Amino acid sequence: MAPGAGSAPTPAPGRRRGDAIPTVTRVELETDRGVFMISVAAQLANMHPQTLRVYEARGLIEPKRSPKGTRLYSQEDVELLRRIQEMTADLGLNLAGVERVLRLEQEIESMHARIEEIELQALKAQVRLAKELEEVRRSFRAELVPYRSGEIVRAADVRSPFRRPPRRSADDAA
Repeated sequence: MAPGAGSAPTPAPGRRRGDAIPTVTRVELETDRGVFMISVAAQLANMHPQTLRVYEARGLIEPKRSPKGTRLYSQEDVELLRRIQEMTADLGLNLAGVERVLRLEQEIESMHARIEEIELQALKAQVRLAKELEEVRRSFRAELVPYRSGEIVRAADVRSPFRRPPRRSADDAA
């Protein structure tokens, strides 16, 4: 018999046979909901809490506040703090430069949204104009007929070869 065949599985180290297996519960939160206190947010962003206060004073970040006034940072805030840290430490920007970069990024995002809106309006106008053009084409199809050498003219302007010429009256003959 092969080793371990037919025997019960060996429990994980530190567990005894018969212990209940712990369950893992995942909780998903909105990324913009303030859940981290300043000390936790600072630790997640790898910076000192006082640095977060400086960034808040400069308007780079605006944490939510609990009913008692405690700063609460969201996951988005922590990601922003990491970006600020990267811009200052790795790229050598000062806080004024960081402010400018963040403001320009917001403008770009706003412009992209506006461009998408304009493109959608243009597409709708293009569809509307295509429909109107087709309606105009349909209305002219009944009025347009081929005439001499492939030329197209309005049906009202074509004289039928089978039409009788108007009768002349006695006054016209004289």
